[in-house]
Amino acid sequence: MTVSTDIPDVRTAHDPAPQARPQHFAQRRHEIFQTSLMSALLDGVYEDEMTVGEILGHGSFGIGTFNALDGEMVVLDGRAYQLRGDGSVTLPSLDAHSPYAVVTNFVPTVRAELPEHVTRAEAGTYIDRLTESPNYMYALRITGEFEWMTARTVTRQEKPYRPMTQATDEDAMLRFAHTRGTVVGFRTPLYEQGIGVPGCHAHYVDDSRRHGGHILDFRVEHAQVELCICTDLHLRLPLTSEFRQANLAPDDLRAQLEKSEVHSARVA
Repeated sequence: MTVSTDIPDVRTAHDPAPQARPQHFAQRRHEIFQTSLMSALLDGVYEDEMTVGEILGHGSFGIGTFNALDGEMVVLDGRAYQLRGDGSVTLPSLDAHSPYAVVTNFVPTVRAELPEHVTRAEAGTYIDRLTESPNYMYALRITGEFEWMTARTVTRQEKPYRPMTQATDEDAMLRFAHTRGTVVGFRTPLYEQGIGVPGCHAHYVDDSRRHGGHILDFRVEHAQVELCICTDLHLRLPLTSEFRQANLAPDDLRAQLEKSEVHSARVA
């Protein structure tokens, strides 16, 4: 059964027209599967034995990366995509390995139209008002057309591995104009700092599956947002010496997370 409810008016200067009421759907317990920790990735733990095939066995929707930071991962409709540093997209082997990934089977609990012409930050404010509580995890899907999308993508690293904040220093910023596609991400509570990225961690892939990356910013043309509330976390930790020796709680963890999420990348 679908129930429509009101939310506060969140119109912006770019969007004088009132928004349609969001749709809310029945809620039930829902699991996120995650392999390794974001704090391990920050510390340079870039290898694990977890395969893409195994990840897809735990969920059909999600994000992550590949061993040696060889590109960003998007999992959409049960298929994994590898997003390269030049913005291109390829299909990885099911035997490819990942040191970090987060997936679920996406079932929306709320659906709404985003206000037109909003940026990522403005969209985030709107989405905040759709959530039941900041204490839950949410899988996030935005589908539609974007006036522009800026992104970056990690590039393959060589041993000895540098910490992630250093490894991403040379990432190029990619800009996609008038693009149609899907934002795949997770909104994570602040108490999960280090397990994941507090706030929103999102990747993008266009409908042609030709370009995408880790999202820095965007401006919406026409788009629909869906949230899937998640109540259960299945966390798998690596059995590697690198993980055992990693510093998973550095004093500057918050600063590292902020730099990894909103990196000041050069323009390509």
